[in-house]
Amino acid sequence: MAMAPTPWVIIIGRIFVGLGVGMASMTAPLYISEASPARIRGALVSTNGLLITGGQFLSYLINLAFTKAPGTWRWMLGVAGVPAVVQFVLMLSLPESPRWLYRKNKIDEATAILERIYPSPDHVKEELEALRQSVETEKADEASLGDGSIFMKVRNAWGNDVVRRGLYAGITVQVAQQFVGINTVMYYSPTIVQLAGFASNKTALALSLITSGLNAVGSIVSMLFVDRYGRRRMMLISMIGIIVCLIVLSIMFFAAAAHAPTISRYESTHFGGNSTCSSYVAAPDASSWNCMSCLKASSDCAFCANGDNKYHPGACLSATKEIKTACKAQHRMWYTNGCPSKFGILAVLLLGLYIISYSPGMGTVPWIVNSEIYPLRYRGIGGGMAAVSNWCSNLVVSESFLSLTEALGSAGTFLLFAGFSFIGLIAIFWLVPETKGLPIEEVEKMLEKGFNPIKKKKMKSSENGGSA
Repeated sequence: MAMAPTPWVIIIGRIFVGLGVGMASMTAPLYISEASPARIRGALVSTNGLLITGGQFLSYLINLAFTKAPGTWRWMLGVAGVPAVVQFVLMLSLPESPRWLYRKNKIDEATAILERIYPSPDHVKEELEALRQSVETEKADEASLGDGSIFMKVRNAWGNDVVRRGLYAGITVQVAQQFVGINTVMYYSPTIVQLAGFASNKTALALSLITSGLNAVGSIVSMLFVDRYGRRRMMLISMIGIIVCLIVLSIMFFAAAAHAPTISRYESTHFGGNSTCSSYVAAPDASSWNCMSCLKASSDCAFCANGDNKYHPGACLSATKEIKTACKAQHRMWYTNGCPSKFGILAVLLLGLYIISYSPGMGTVPWIVNSEIYPLRYRGIGGGMAAVSNWCSNLVVSESFLSLTEALGSAGTFLLFAGFSFIGLIAIFWLVPETKGLPIEEVEKMLEKGFNPIKKKKMKSSENGGSA
C-alpha cells in the first residue's frame, strides 16, 4: 500500500489487511487460552490486548513523526509492515496448540507441549484426559451431523444449550465492547480533539497520543487484576465508569456548542464578499449564528477565529485553501470540525477518564471471556461467531460515527453511546457468568445449570448465614 500508484491498490491492500486482522483477532486469544494454565489464562490473554493497544500507541507516535515528512502517508503505511515481518519470523518458532495436535492424533507431541506448560505430571494427565473427552465428543457430534460445513457447525452450536448460553455471554460482551463507542474514539480521536476546540491537526494528533497511551496502561491494569477480582466484576465496574464519562462528555460538548463564539458580519466580509460562506449569506437568521451554526450549515463552511481573541466573534467563510491561507496569514485560527472552547481541555481529560474506565474492563476482558466460556469442542466456532459479531459491530459504529455527529452533534452522539452502554451493562449483568480460575469442565457444568445472578446472590447469602 505504501507504494500504491492508484487508490484501488490501497483498497485491495486494506481488504487483505482486514482479513488478516480479523483472523488474528479470533485465533490469537484462542491459541493463548489453549496453551496456558487456567490460573494465569486471563493475564496471558490480557497480554495480547496490551500488545495491541501498545501497538496503537506506537502507531500514533510514528504518524506524528511523519506529519511533516514528504510522502507522509506512504511512510506511515510502509513502516507498519515492519512489525508484521518480525512477528511472522518469531511465530515460526511457536509450538502448535496441544488440542489441535491431539485432534490430529499427534498425542506424543501434545503431551510434550503440555509438559512444558504444566510442571506437575498430575496436571498433564488431567489435561490429556480432558482433551480426550472433548475430542471424542467432537468427533461423535461430527459423525451424527454427517456434514462438516460451517453452517451445520453454527446450527449445531445454537442447538446445544450449553454452547448457546456461552454464545449469549460471548456475543453480548463483544457487541457491548464496540457499542460503547471505543473504536470511534481511537479511530477519530484527532477529530474528536478538534471537536473539543483544538484547531491544529498536529496538536490534535499529539493529544490523541494520550488516549492511546492510556489504553495501553489500562491493559497492564487488566493483566494485574483480572485473575484476582474476576472478569464479570471488572466489566460491570468498567461499564459504569464508561456511562458516567459519556454522559459528562455529552454535557461538556453541549456546553461548548452553546457557548461557541458568535459570527460577526463585519469579520465575515473582512476577507472580501466572495470569501463569506454562501450558507451564511443566504440564512434568514444569520444574526443569531455562532461558530457551531456555521460548521453545521455546510461542509463548505469554516470558522476563522477573531485575530485579537479566538473567543470573540469571528468569521464564517468558504472552506477553500485560498481563504484558509488568507485567514492563517493574519495569525488567526482556522476551524472545520470544532469551535474555540474553554471546555476543550476538560473534554480531553474526560476522554482520558473514559479510556481508563474502558481499557482494564471492556477493553480486554471480552476476549478473555470468549477464550474460556465455550466447551473445548466448540471453542473455535464459538470464538469465531463472537469475533464476527465484534467486527460487524465495529463496522456499524465506525461507519456511522461521522454521520451521527453531523445529524446529532457531538453531544447527542456521545449521549447515544451512553444509552447503548447502559443496555450493555444490563445485558452483561444478566447473561455473563464469572469464569475466573475455573477449568473448562466447571464452566461447562455451570452453563448446563443456567446462570441467574439474583439466584446466585441469594445462594451466597444463605451460605454465609448458615456458616455464621
